[in-house]
Amino acid sequence: MLLYCTDIGLVLVTGGRSLRLADLTWDELLQDRAPLARLSAHAGTAQEVDGAIPQVLLAPIGSQDVWAAGVTYYRSRDARMDEARESGGSTFYDRVYEADRPELFFKSTAPRVVAPGGVVRVRRDSHWSVPEPELVLVINAAGAVVGYTIGNDMSARDIEGENPLYLPQAKVYDGSCSIGPAVLFTEDALPATTAIRLSIMRGGQLAFEGETTTGQIKRGFDELADWLCRESTFPVGCYLFTGTGIVPPDAFTLASGDEVAIAIDGIGTLTNTVG
Repeated sequence: MLLYCTDIGLVLVTGGRSLRLADLTWDELLQDRAPLARLSAHAGTAQEVDGAIPQVLLAPIGSQDVWAAGVTYYRSRDARMDEARESGGSTFYDRVYEADRPELFFKSTAPRVVAPGGVVRVRRDSHWSVPEPELVLVINAAGAVVGYTIGNDMSARDIEGENPLYLPQAKVYDGSCSIGPAVLFTEDALPATTAIRLSIMRGGQLAFEGETTTGQIKRGFDELADWLCRESTFPVGCYLFTGTGIVPPDAFTLASGDEVAIAIDGIGTLTNTVG
């Protein structure tokens, strides 16, 4: 089941039908231990709407916090080590990749999340910034992974590379986080062959493209959720970025006007413009 947040409320797309769930909120859904069953129950009495998906999409989030995991893909470990080599901190990332404990950090509050089609930003004091295309876990209040969406973790590679302690400034700022276009609610594990694709258009021309699969991630999704919820409670659930396996070359940096498109099989495509 795909659930969208739209200008007319929550819209569930299932079995070829689009259903408006007027009496349900994201917070109520992620408080539930069985959100898929709750969606099925609401679908039985929901009003059908015209068209597959309403035109005005909002970020598919209520009041949840957004967190992120780093150094989960082998390629991302190499990139982070390259960033930090000049500051002498490259071994930090190698150690995180091999450790039992993952790197977890706060990414965004819900009001700061950019909607599909919205404008993401590059920090004014950064000269080397990239999008990081990621699968995002949707976690309920009980700490269970109940769904998946797409995320763009905008990152200032030069700021983080200068000193690992600058990671919050490199990762957390206005316009640094986008999710969408929908949440896939499912009880089934995603196949390891699930593709994640990134394309960046500049002036009508392809500036960069890359592809990976969820099978390239080292850590299990339940493992990441367990670490996040181990000493923190999330009364209305939370979102967790799972890291990136697609890193543009060192010579590449985003420019104003670039269009970033991130596609994941079964969920859709998240598109944003760089402001």
